[in-house]
Amino acid sequence: MTLSAVPGRALDELGRTEGSPDTLALLTRDQDTRRLLLLRALLDAADAAVLPAAARTRLFDDWALLTEADRALPAGRTPADPAGHRGASPARTRLLYPLAGPWALRCLRGLDRADGPPSPDGSRELARSLAHFSALAAVSAARAGIPFTIRLTAHDGVLVLPSLGSLHTATRGDTTVEMVSREGRLVLRQRDAADAVVFPESGFGAWSGTLAWTPAHALPGLTGEAGPVPLDDLDPYRVARGEPRHPTQSGPTTLDDAERKRWLQVWSGTAAALRAGGAHRLTEALALLRCLVPLEMPPGDGRGGSSATRREAFGALLSSLPPTPVAFAAMLVHELQHTKLGALGDMVTLHQSGSEARYFAPWRPDPRPYDGLLHGAYAHLALADFFQRRALAGDGAHTESAWAQHARYRAQVGAVLPALVGSPQLTVEGRRFVDQMVVAHERMAAHPAPRGHVARAEAYLKAARTLWWQRQSSAVPRPKE
Repeated sequence: MTLSAVPGRALDELGRTEGSPDTLALLTRDQDTRRLLLLRALLDAADAAVLPAAARTRLFDDWALLTEADRALPAGRTPADPAGHRGASPARTRLLYPLAGPWALRCLRGLDRADGPPSPDGSRELARSLAHFSALAAVSAARAGIPFTIRLTAHDGVLVLPSLGSLHTATRGDTTVEMVSREGRLVLRQRDAADAVVFPESGFGAWSGTLAWTPAHALPGLTGEAGPVPLDDLDPYRVARGEPRHPTQSGPTTLDDAERKRWLQVWSGTAAALRAGGAHRLTEALALLRCLVPLEMPPGDGRGGSSATRREAFGALLSSLPPTPVAFAAMLVHELQHTKLGALGDMVTLHQSGSEARYFAPWRPDPRPYDGLLHGAYAHLALADFFQRRALAGDGAHTESAWAQHARYRAQVGAVLPALVGSPQLTVEGRRFVDQMVVAHERMAAHPAPRGHVARAEAYLKAARTLWWQRQSSAVPRPKE
């Protein structure tokens, strides 16, 4: 069962890697509805779970404070917030923030123990996750202007207040911090340390005179009318805790002042780079990008960086610092296609293929399952469009580079479209979607790249295919003699 129907017009737009404001809003509303249902499921699971009395009381006290914050400022009275929820209350803003999704899922998994009671480590992790709810509720109430006093838990010497910043406590381990909110300021009290007075800023961040405080940071909006984009290097749920990550993805990093300036410098030209690759690329970034999570630069990575999205964190994009505004724009184009396709896949079933990895993908050395092939082809199709538009716009000294990248991405997609189109596992909606991918791919032929770039792209593709087959042949175990 789906939460929302997807009109044929929207499915066609998305298949061509496009998306009108109405179509992008459809994806966003569906994801926000799913987030609220996830939170409802979390509360129901907590109500049914065997929790210590203090933890249960704290959880429902936090929910009561969050509910008060949600009612304090009716929808429509607040300006656009950094996460892109125009008119949302501070409580909704926090709950719909991308990184609240991984937190809620972790809580729900810890509470739903069908296989028996949790291990001691599992119990500690659940207690830690549930304690984070207090911080979410406190920030929501503080931004709503509600006076309150609450006891929060700092973990490993750090108390994170989402959208505000973090406090390094005098105790390195876990400790209690009392938070008092009065008249637009917060007082954070702990044993063996002076009080820290924090002043929340409008939208995102907070300042304090204490050296123990690290403010949350945001990049300016992509346009003058857009809200700032959080550059979140503080949230404890910005990456999957304790779970394996892909070997090409680097870990999270905490930025210093010099690194933040470098992010700002590269970011400042990204909107123009997006617009040169098609106005719809800027439109989708404005509609879907809710926060950036900085990653470490992978050591010795010849590709120059690492980036990813997380299905449970809709609107979050994880990335190391791209070297140029054009690279930043291309990274956004690539990752936002995964965001779009993931959200669409939550609404409609596009295919019923299994998880067996057997397909050739020129951008990967390993065999891919059908869904991975679809995601990769979709992102590369958007990049082919992006760089063709940049090349046709006459991107100065970079025109040849744009043609070269367009030719390579288009050749890569062309190599896998037959496998995508020919799958008998496509649903009716999936067939329509993939057919529109073909339309977008063929449409680019009206403005072909210079012949030299096409020849080099075809030679690259041939070499990639040959190497892939050699790897697969060597991976097949030989029969014993």
